[in-house]
Amino acid sequence: MMRSSQPLTGTNGRRCKEDEKLINATLRAGKRGYIIDTRSLNVAQQARAKGGGFEQEAHYPQWRRIHKSIERFNILQESLIKLVEACNDQSHNMDRWLSKLEASNWLTHIKEILTAACLAAQCIDREGASVLVHGTEGTDSTLQVTSLAQIILDPKCRTIRGFESLVVREWLQAGHPFQQRCAQSAYSNSKQKWEAPVFLLFLDCVWQILRQFPCSFEFSEHFLIMLFEHAYASQFGTFLGNNENERSKLKLQQKTMSLWSWVNRPQELSKYKNPLFEANSLVIWPSVAPQSLQLWEGVFLRWNRSSRFLDEAYEEMVTLIEYN
Repeated sequence: MMRSSQPLTGTNGRRCKEDEKLINATLRAGKRGYIIDTRSLNVAQQARAKGGGFEQEAHYPQWRRIHKSIERFNILQESLIKLVEACNDQSHNMDRWLSKLEASNWLTHIKEILTAACLAAQCIDREGASVLVHGTEGTDSTLQVTSLAQIILDPKCRTIRGFESLVVREWLQAGHPFQQRCAQSAYSNSKQKWEAPVFLLFLDCVWQILRQFPCSFEFSEHFLIMLFEHAYASQFGTFLGNNENERSKLKLQQKTMSLWSWVNRPQELSKYKNPLFEANSLVIWPSVAPQSLQLWEGVFLRWNRSSRFLDEAYEEMVTLIEYN
Protein backbone atom coordinates (compact mmCIF):
# COMPACT_ATOMS: atom_id res chain seq x y z
CA MET A 1 0.00 0.00 0.00
CA MET A 2 1.29 3.43 -0.99
CA ARG A 3 0.15 7.00 -0.41
CA SER A 4 0.84 10.20 -2.28
CA SER A 5 -0.53 13.59 -3.24
CA GLN A 6 -2.44 14.05 -6.51
CA PRO A 7 -0.54 13.81 -9.80
CA LEU A 8 -0.03 17.16 -11.53
CA THR A 9 -1.52 16.21 -14.89
CA GLY A 10 -3.32 19.50 -15.47
CA THR A 11 -5.60 20.22 -18.42
CA ASN A 12 -2.92 19.13 -20.92
CA GLY A 13 -2.67 15.63 -19.47
CA ARG A 14 1.00 15.87 -18.54
CA ARG A 15 2.85 12.61 -17.84
CA CYS A 16 5.62 11.64 -15.49
CA LYS A 17 7.17 8.44 -16.81
CA GLU A 18 9.28 8.08 -13.67
CA ASP A 19 6.10 7.99 -11.56
CA GLU A 20 4.50 5.48 -13.89
CA LYS A 21 7.58 3.23 -13.75
CA LEU A 22 7.78 3.48 -9.96
CA ILE A 23 4.11 2.66 -9.39
CA ASN A 24 4.10 -0.19 -11.91
CA ALA A 25 7.17 -1.68 -10.20
CA THR A 26 5.02 -2.39 -7.14
CA LEU A 27 2.67 -4.71 -9.03
CA ARG A 28 3.00 -8.40 -8.31
CA ALA A 29 3.21 -10.85 -11.18
CA GLY A 30 -0.22 -11.36 -12.71
CA LYS A 31 -1.85 -8.89 -10.29
CA ARG A 32 -3.45 -5.53 -10.95
CA GLY A 33 -3.44 -2.44 -8.79
CA TYR A 34 -6.03 -0.07 -7.42
CA ILE A 35 -5.79 3.70 -7.12
CA ILE A 36 -8.16 4.95 -4.42
CA ASP A 37 -8.79 8.68 -4.84
CA THR A 38 -10.36 10.18 -1.72
CA ARG A 39 -12.06 12.87 -3.82
CA SER A 40 -15.21 12.62 -5.86
CA LEU A 41 -14.71 12.44 -9.63
CA ASN A 42 -16.15 15.94 -9.97
CA VAL A 43 -13.70 17.42 -7.43
CA ALA A 44 -10.78 15.57 -9.04
CA GLN A 45 -11.75 16.94 -12.46
CA GLN A 46 -11.97 20.46 -11.07
CA ALA A 47 -8.46 20.03 -9.67
CA ARG A 48 -7.16 19.46 -13.22
CA ALA A 49 -8.07 23.02 -14.10
CA LYS A 50 -5.74 24.17 -11.30
CA GLY A 51 -2.85 21.99 -12.41
CA GLY A 52 -3.69 18.88 -10.40
CA GLY A 53 -5.82 15.96 -11.44
CA PHE A 54 -5.66 12.17 -11.47
CA GLU A 55 -3.96 9.29 -13.23
CA GLN A 56 -4.88 8.71 -16.88
CA GLU A 57 -6.06 5.15 -17.48
CA ALA A 58 -4.17 4.96 -20.77
CA HIS A 59 -0.88 5.47 -18.92
CA TYR A 60 -1.77 3.10 -16.06
CA PRO A 61 -3.37 0.16 -17.91
CA GLN A 62 -2.92 -2.31 -15.04
CA TRP A 63 -4.45 0.01 -12.49
CA ARG A 64 -8.12 0.66 -11.75
CA ARG A 65 -9.00 4.06 -10.32
CA ILE A 66 -11.79 4.23 -7.72
CA HIS A 67 -13.17 7.45 -6.26
CA LYS A 68 -14.22 7.27 -2.61
CA SER A 69 -15.21 10.76 -1.60
CA ILE A 70 -14.09 11.99 1.83
CA GLU A 71 -14.87 15.59 2.68
CA ARG A 72 -12.05 18.14 2.87
CA PHE A 73 -10.91 19.79 6.07
CA ASN A 74 -13.14 22.90 5.94
CA ILE A 75 -16.30 20.76 5.74
CA LEU A 76 -15.06 18.57 8.60
CA GLN A 77 -14.52 21.61 10.81
CA GLU A 78 -18.08 22.82 10.23
CA SER A 79 -19.27 19.32 11.10
CA LEU A 80 -17.34 19.35 14.39
CA ILE A 81 -18.73 22.77 15.34
CA LYS A 82 -22.29 21.54 14.75
CA LEU A 83 -21.63 18.36 16.72
CA VAL A 84 -20.23 20.24 19.71
CA GLU A 85 -23.23 22.58 19.60
CA ALA A 86 -25.57 19.59 19.63
CA CYS A 87 -23.73 17.97 22.55
CA ASN A 88 -23.92 21.20 24.55
CA ASP A 89 -27.62 21.74 23.85
CA GLN A 90 -29.43 22.07 27.18
CA SER A 91 -32.97 21.90 25.81
CA HIS A 92 -33.41 18.21 26.78
CA ASN A 93 -35.59 17.76 23.71
CA MET A 94 -35.04 14.34 22.12
CA ASP A 95 -36.17 15.32 18.62
CA ARG A 96 -33.99 18.43 18.72
CA TRP A 97 -30.95 16.41 19.85
CA LEU A 98 -31.34 13.73 17.17
CA SER A 99 -31.96 16.35 14.49
CA LYS A 100 -28.82 18.29 15.44
CA LEU A 101 -26.74 15.13 15.60
CA GLU A 102 -27.87 14.13 12.11
CA ALA A 103 -27.33 17.64 10.75
CA SER A 104 -23.71 17.61 11.91
CA ASN A 105 -22.97 14.69 9.52
CA TRP A 106 -20.23 13.54 11.89
CA LEU A 107 -21.21 9.86 11.79
CA THR A 108 -21.56 10.11 8.01
CA HIS A 109 -17.94 11.23 7.76
CA ILE A 110 -16.90 8.27 9.91
CA LYS A 111 -18.81 5.91 7.64
CA GLU A 112 -17.14 7.37 4.52
CA ILE A 113 -13.65 7.06 5.98
CA LEU A 114 -14.17 3.52 7.27
CA THR A 115 -15.69 2.45 3.94
CA ALA A 116 -12.64 3.69 2.02
CA ALA A 117 -10.27 2.02 4.49
CA CYS A 118 -12.14 -1.30 4.24
CA LEU A 119 -11.98 -1.09 0.45
CA ALA A 120 -8.20 -0.59 0.53
CA ALA A 121 -7.81 -3.48 2.97
CA GLN A 122 -10.01 -5.76 0.84
CA CYS A 123 -7.95 -5.09 -2.29
CA ILE A 124 -4.82 -6.15 -0.44
CA ASP A 125 -6.21 -9.05 1.59
CA ARG A 126 -8.55 -10.67 -0.92
CA GLU A 127 -6.81 -9.96 -4.22
CA GLY A 128 -3.20 -9.47 -3.20
CA ALA A 129 -3.32 -6.25 -5.18
CA SER A 130 -1.17 -3.17 -4.78
CA VAL A 131 -3.03 -0.06 -3.60
CA LEU A 132 -2.19 3.61 -4.03
CA VAL A 133 -4.22 6.06 -1.93
CA HIS A 134 -4.24 9.80 -2.54
CA GLY A 135 -6.39 12.87 -2.25
CA THR A 136 -5.23 16.40 -3.01
CA GLU A 137 -2.22 17.07 -0.80
CA GLY A 138 -1.94 13.55 0.63
CA THR A 139 -1.74 14.79 4.23
CA ASP A 140 -5.34 14.44 5.46
CA SER A 141 -7.88 11.91 4.16
CA THR A 142 -5.08 9.87 2.59
CA LEU A 143 -3.56 9.29 6.02
CA GLN A 144 -6.90 8.36 7.54
CA VAL A 145 -7.45 5.64 4.95
CA THR A 146 -3.94 4.15 4.96
CA SER A 147 -3.78 4.15 8.78
CA LEU A 148 -7.14 2.46 9.26
CA ALA A 149 -6.41 -0.09 6.54
CA GLN A 150 -3.27 -1.11 8.43
CA ILE A 151 -5.22 -1.44 11.67
CA ILE A 152 -7.71 -3.71 9.90
CA LEU A 153 -4.98 -5.85 8.33
CA ASP A 154 -2.06 -5.82 10.76
CA PRO A 155 -2.47 -7.04 14.36
CA LYS A 156 0.76 -5.24 15.33
CA CYS A 157 -0.99 -1.92 14.73
CA ARG A 158 -3.54 -2.90 17.39
CA THR A 159 -0.85 -3.02 20.08
CA ILE A 160 0.21 0.08 22.00
CA ARG A 161 3.73 0.24 20.57
CA GLY A 162 2.47 -0.66 17.10
CA PHE A 163 -0.16 2.06 17.19
CA GLU A 164 2.38 4.62 18.36
CA SER A 165 4.62 3.66 15.43
CA LEU A 166 1.64 3.98 13.09
CA VAL A 167 0.93 7.53 14.28
CA VAL A 168 4.59 8.48 13.87
CA ARG A 169 4.89 6.90 10.42
CA GLU A 170 1.53 7.79 8.89
CA TRP A 171 0.88 11.15 10.53
CA LEU A 172 3.98 12.84 11.93
CA GLN A 173 6.53 11.76 9.33
CA ALA A 174 3.98 12.02 6.50
CA GLY A 175 3.49 15.70 7.25
CA HIS A 176 -0.01 16.04 8.67
CA PRO A 177 -0.14 19.74 9.66
CA PHE A 178 -1.03 19.31 13.34
CA GLN A 179 -0.31 22.93 14.21
CA GLN A 180 -2.80 24.18 11.61
CA ARG A 181 -5.43 21.48 12.01
CA CYS A 182 -5.50 21.38 15.83
CA ALA A 183 -5.16 25.10 16.53
CA GLN A 184 -8.18 25.86 18.73
CA SER A 185 -10.83 23.13 18.26
CA ALA A 186 -14.57 23.82 17.99
CA TYR A 187 -14.86 25.75 21.26
CA SER A 188 -13.12 28.91 20.08
CA ASN A 189 -15.05 32.04 19.14
CA SER A 190 -12.65 32.80 16.28
CA LYS A 191 -12.45 30.53 13.28
CA GLN A 192 -9.07 29.44 11.96
CA LYS A 193 -8.80 28.99 8.19
CA TRP A 194 -6.90 25.68 8.17
CA GLU A 195 -8.36 24.07 11.25
CA ALA A 196 -10.04 20.65 10.99
CA PRO A 197 -10.61 17.54 13.14
CA VAL A 198 -8.85 15.17 10.71
CA PHE A 199 -6.82 13.37 13.40
CA LEU A 200 -9.81 13.34 15.77
CA LEU A 201 -11.93 11.68 13.09
CA PHE A 202 -9.21 9.05 12.65
CA LEU A 203 -9.18 8.37 16.40
CA ASP A 204 -12.99 8.20 16.37
CA CYS A 205 -12.84 5.59 13.59
CA VAL A 206 -10.34 3.57 15.64
CA TRP A 207 -12.70 3.79 18.62
CA GLN A 208 -15.56 2.50 16.45
CA ILE A 209 -13.44 -0.53 15.50
CA LEU A 210 -12.30 -1.00 19.10
CA ARG A 211 -15.91 -1.00 20.26
CA GLN A 212 -16.80 -3.68 17.68
CA PHE A 213 -13.71 -5.79 18.50
CA PRO A 214 -13.13 -5.12 22.22
CA CYS A 215 -10.67 -8.00 22.68
CA SER A 216 -8.44 -7.34 19.64
CA PHE A 217 -6.75 -4.15 20.86
CA GLU A 218 -4.03 -3.94 23.50
CA PHE A 219 -4.97 -0.35 24.31
CA SER A 220 -8.20 0.99 25.79
CA GLU A 221 -10.44 3.91 24.91
CA HIS A 222 -8.52 5.98 27.48
CA PHE A 223 -5.39 5.68 25.29
CA LEU A 224 -7.21 7.20 22.30
CA ILE A 225 -8.65 10.01 24.41
CA MET A 226 -5.15 10.76 25.71
CA LEU A 227 -3.84 11.10 22.15
CA PHE A 228 -6.74 13.38 21.26
CA GLU A 229 -5.96 15.64 24.22
CA HIS A 230 -2.25 15.89 23.46
CA ALA A 231 -2.86 16.62 19.77
CA TYR A 232 -4.71 19.80 20.82
CA ALA A 233 -2.87 20.79 24.00
CA SER A 234 0.26 19.15 25.35
CA GLN A 235 3.32 19.70 27.53
CA PHE A 236 5.23 17.46 25.10
CA GLY A 237 6.70 18.36 21.71
CA THR A 238 5.47 15.37 19.73
CA PHE A 239 2.55 17.07 17.97
CA LEU A 240 4.07 20.55 17.61
CA GLY A 241 4.68 21.96 14.15
CA ASN A 242 3.22 20.96 10.78
CA ASN A 243 5.91 18.59 9.52
CA GLU A 244 9.28 17.01 10.29
CA ASN A 245 11.15 19.94 8.73
CA GLU A 246 9.51 22.43 11.10
CA ARG A 247 10.10 20.18 14.10
CA SER A 248 13.76 19.88 13.12
CA LYS A 249 14.18 23.65 12.75
CA LEU A 250 12.54 24.18 16.14
CA LYS A 251 14.94 21.58 17.65
CA LEU A 252 12.04 19.96 19.45
CA GLN A 253 13.98 16.78 20.17
CA GLN A 254 16.49 18.79 22.18
CA LYS A 255 14.05 21.25 23.75
CA THR A 256 11.02 19.08 24.56
CA MET A 257 10.20 15.63 25.87
CA SER A 258 8.52 13.04 23.65
CA LEU A 259 5.01 11.96 24.53
CA TRP A 260 5.95 8.35 23.74
CA SER A 261 8.83 8.27 26.22
CA TRP A 262 6.42 9.38 28.93
CA VAL A 263 3.55 7.07 27.99
CA ASN A 264 5.77 3.99 27.61
CA ARG A 265 6.97 4.07 31.21
CA PRO A 266 5.59 0.92 32.94
CA GLN A 267 3.68 2.87 35.59
CA GLU A 268 2.03 5.08 32.95
CA LEU A 269 1.49 2.36 30.35
CA SER A 270 -0.65 0.31 32.71
CA LYS A 271 -3.29 3.06 32.66
CA TYR A 272 -3.93 2.52 28.96
CA LYS A 273 -3.93 -1.27 28.67
CA ASN A 274 -7.09 -3.13 27.73
CA PRO A 275 -7.84 -5.86 30.30
CA LEU A 276 -9.85 -7.78 27.68
CA PHE A 277 -6.98 -7.97 25.19
CA GLU A 278 -6.26 -11.31 23.51
CA ALA A 279 -3.78 -11.26 20.65
CA ASN A 280 -5.71 -11.73 17.39
CA SER A 281 -3.67 -12.47 14.28
CA LEU A 282 -6.69 -12.33 11.99
CA VAL A 283 -7.87 -9.51 9.77
CA ILE A 284 -10.80 -7.71 11.40
CA TRP A 285 -13.61 -6.27 9.29
CA PRO A 286 -15.55 -3.46 10.99
CA SER A 287 -19.20 -2.90 10.15
CA VAL A 288 -20.03 0.45 8.57
CA ALA A 289 -23.78 -0.03 8.83
CA PRO A 290 -25.51 3.00 10.40
CA GLN A 291 -26.66 0.85 13.31
CA SER A 292 -23.04 -0.09 14.06
CA LEU A 293 -21.72 3.46 14.42
CA GLN A 294 -22.19 5.40 17.63
CA LEU A 295 -21.35 8.81 19.05
CA TRP A 296 -18.07 8.72 20.98
CA GLU A 297 -19.41 9.71 24.38
CA GLY A 298 -15.99 9.55 26.02
CA VAL A 299 -14.94 12.58 23.96
CA PHE A 300 -18.04 14.53 23.00
CA LEU A 301 -20.14 14.05 26.13
CA ARG A 302 -17.27 13.92 28.60
CA TRP A 303 -18.22 17.16 30.34
CA ASN A 304 -21.94 16.42 30.56
CA ARG A 305 -23.05 15.40 34.02
CA SER A 306 -24.83 12.07 33.68
CA SER A 307 -26.82 12.76 36.80
CA ARG A 308 -28.01 16.22 35.74
CA PHE A 309 -31.22 14.97 34.19
CA LEU A 310 -31.97 12.78 37.21
CA ASP A 311 -31.34 15.75 39.52
CA GLU A 312 -33.74 17.93 37.56
CA ALA A 313 -36.37 15.18 37.43
CA TYR A 314 -36.07 14.79 41.18
CA GLU A 315 -36.46 18.53 41.73
CA GLU A 316 -39.58 18.56 39.54
CA MET A 317 -41.03 15.66 41.51
CA VAL A 318 -40.36 17.41 44.84
CA THR A 319 -41.98 20.61 43.51
CA LEU A 320 -45.08 18.67 42.46
CA ILE A 321 -45.34 16.99 45.84
CA GLU A 322 -45.00 20.31 47.69
CA TYR A 323 -47.57 21.91 45.39
CA ASN A 324 -50.08 19.14 46.02
